[in-house]
Amino acid sequence: MSRFRVIPPAETKLTREQMYRLIRAPVITEKATAQSEHNQVVFRVSLDATKREVKAAVEGLFEVKVDAVNTIRVEGKTKRFRGRPGRRSDYKKAIVTLAEGSRIDVTTGI
Repeated sequence: MSRFRVIPPAETKLTREQMYRLIRAPVITEKATAQSEHNQVVFRVSLDATKREVKAAVEGLFEVKVDAVNTIRVEGKTKRFRGRPGRRSDYKKAIVTLAEGSRIDVTTGI
């Protein structure tokens, strides 16, 4: 018997405004483009976004079925700007795996 209790996934209800606030922008890099071959899309999301909220937002905005969401919190780097040290902001990325047959074209608008 498993010592962990299985909790059924809760339906996350978000307004359209909350969805746009959670999903900031698609990440368009060489690595993110290569992941599209595996039916994955990478988005920049707000720092306080949860996996369930990201899943609900992507399904609501793009009308697709999401299989999984992986999140990565990226720490900002210390860089120099005009000789003075500065710091880039922290951000969060979400790698969204889409169900078979679902596609998102990030080069077009919503």
